[in-house]
Amino acid sequence: MSNSNSQVDNRSSFSGPEMHQADLDNLIKKFDNESNFRDLRGILKTLVTITCVVLSVFHIYTAGFGLLNEITHRNVHMAFIMGLLFIVFPRRQPKHLKINVVLSLAYGAFYLLVAHQLAQALASDIPVWWTWMIYGFAVFMALSALPVAAMGSRNKPSWLDWPLVLAGAGFSAYLVIFFKEIFIINIGFPKAFDYLMGGMAVMLVVEGARRTMGESLSIIGVLALLYAMFGPSLPGVMAHRGYDIIRLVEHLYLGTEGIYGIAIGVVATYVFHFVLFGVLAQASGLGQLFIELATLVAGRYSGGPAKVSVVSSGFFGMISGSPVANTVTTGAFTIPMMKKYGFSGRFAAATEAASSCGGQITPPIMGASAFVMAEMLGVPYSELILIAIIPAAFHYLATLCMVHFEARRLNLKGMPEEQIPRLGAVLSKHWHQVIPLVVMVTLLLMQFTPFLAAFWGIILTIVCSYLPLLLRPLGFTKLDHESALTPRRLIDGLEEGAKQSIAITAACACVGFLLGVTTLTGLGFKFSGAIVGLATDFGSTLAVLIPFDLLTEDSLTLFIALILVALACILMGAGIPTTPTYIILAAIVAPALDDFGIALLASHFFIFYYGVLADVTPPVALAAYAGAGISGSDPMKTGVTAFRLSMGKALVPLMFIYAPSLLFLNFTWFEFSLAMISGILCIVALSAAYIGFFSAPISKVEKTILSLAGLSLVGNNPWLILVSGAVVLVILGRNYRAGHSAPVAHAA
Repeated sequence: MSNSNSQVDNRSSFSGPEMHQADLDNLIKKFDNESNFRDLRGILKTLVTITCVVLSVFHIYTAGFGLLNEITHRNVHMAFIMGLLFIVFPRRQPKHLKINVVLSLAYGAFYLLVAHQLAQALASDIPVWWTWMIYGFAVFMALSALPVAAMGSRNKPSWLDWPLVLAGAGFSAYLVIFFKEIFIINIGFPKAFDYLMGGMAVMLVVEGARRTMGESLSIIGVLALLYAMFGPSLPGVMAHRGYDIIRLVEHLYLGTEGIYGIAIGVVATYVFHFVLFGVLAQASGLGQLFIELATLVAGRYSGGPAKVSVVSSGFFGMISGSPVANTVTTGAFTIPMMKKYGFSGRFAAATEAASSCGGQITPPIMGASAFVMAEMLGVPYSELILIAIIPAAFHYLATLCMVHFEARRLNLKGMPEEQIPRLGAVLSKHWHQVIPLVVMVTLLLMQFTPFLAAFWGIILTIVCSYLPLLLRPLGFTKLDHESALTPRRLIDGLEEGAKQSIAITAACACVGFLLGVTTLTGLGFKFSGAIVGLATDFGSTLAVLIPFDLLTEDSLTLFIALILVALACILMGAGIPTTPTYIILAAIVAPALDDFGIALLASHFFIFYYGVLADVTPPVALAAYAGAGISGSDPMKTGVTAFRLSMGKALVPLMFIYAPSLLFLNFTWFEFSLAMISGILCIVALSAAYIGFFSAPISKVEKTILSLAGLSLVGNNPWLILVSGAVVLVILGRNYRAGHSAPVAHAA
């Protein structure tokens, strides 16, 4: 959830020998839309810094001393964010000019459509010059969408940006200033100007999502609105009564079902605080502690640097939910080290990417999606932390197994003993940096609100960063004296935390369109009905083809439905960050799993995991591409390798669907023990089959048998698990004896 930035940590603790900090920052900007900030200078930079610091202080204060009422709090947050967005983020630069022109014209047509419908609906209630104002704003928005480089530079706002800044802050500030009139005195009877502000908000949210996230999410938002407008013209089950722009604006802008819905509520009350905590914790040196601990834990073993990559990325993921930032930050240290010790550049980058993507599923801070899930399901976040432990452990077990087998195949050694830090030395230098994280997790587990836990985490991070200076006179000379968050570094951290929240806020506002339209039209039930129908048809067909009734029609139908949902999750996640992906899928895909009797928590974890997997799934595997940028390997091949290394993340959702005890749902010790044993055997078998090595090389026939037997272990049939487990143990047992009975010719 946080990002590395030279402004935040000038020590560049993670910079590897092959890349400078500026190169790493450019990699993050290239592959992470959420961090593609302008490099502002002069008075404008000062203005942005002050605004960001004020926003951060506002959130820190409200977290500790009480939130504003729900609507006002969300609107204050949005006013700041939308005002900053059009200054901090540059206009989209054209890569494929023809495609960009077509898309820009389509956006322009949509803005004019909104303006036209508003003008027509309000014609009898507004003066003529208001009508021209509506059309004028739509034309202005259409111009701002055009990919014309002459309209502004990469690092300096153009004349088109400033009206958007004012309008972006204005449509939320309007609801704050006139809160009493709109939500108390005239509730249910909006004025014409309220609708005009709402129409402007719709256009600006679409353009804001386009700037920060790219085309995919904004197109989804536009399609959702068009679906709501033109429902009667649609064919078959997709048709509905249709809603005019007046009803849509009232629903999406003047309520809490659209722009200011649950997603923005979570960002404004939970996510912002944990993003800020992650930025400040990293600036105080906590990331360096994670690197040293990972080296201490895993560095001395075979293929040590790769195992350090897995462990350190898991640690770092506890404070960073951004896979790209995690990949670049830890990968700057681990990828060159892996290459130095004998791993290929592709495998090194893929290992780092696969490990870094685990950060969003690693407790105690699992990325913004987990907070949204807790709010949507009404489950305390402290319970989600405990539930997520075993699935996350399976993911890292799978990655570690493949790293270990690859290191054994290449006959690689561990890191020299002199490069392994001593536990006592690490703790004596960094113990003060752990205090905020321990206190924050403790408060979460004690059922305190997440924003209060984050408040104390932030405050203690600042206070504890000064402990080395305060304790130096008492003889504590070994503490990290560079950890102090000096006023300059603290301001940089507060600014960075606010900036890191802009894109996720814009994305959640745009996702609000889909959520609002879903509640109006029942889109989720229609989509889930289509999945259930398709799965039922395929299941009944396959049941006839499979001999001896090995699999029932119901089990086949469920399996096909899971595969269809998983594919929908991966496709939706291509190019869209995890949080909006999860929200969209929870609204329109999760109901399909409910129809099969799957527990709500399990179905939401299922779509959450597969949404995260998109970060290492070609053709849009951003984390893998960022790693390839460091290692110099082929991006697409690196993405394929990273996907295979993320096998645990792909299999675990199927495991806990068939064995809910892994999520502590309907818990029985028999099911839990059986799932744990079969899961571990499955991961070991598939890891060995993919690498082609266990204790000795594995033949192609054995690879095939191991793969089939390993996949058969994912299920809830005890007899099938028993037979498949026996096959895996026999093959691996023979391989172990072969590896220890004679010298093995390792591949170079």
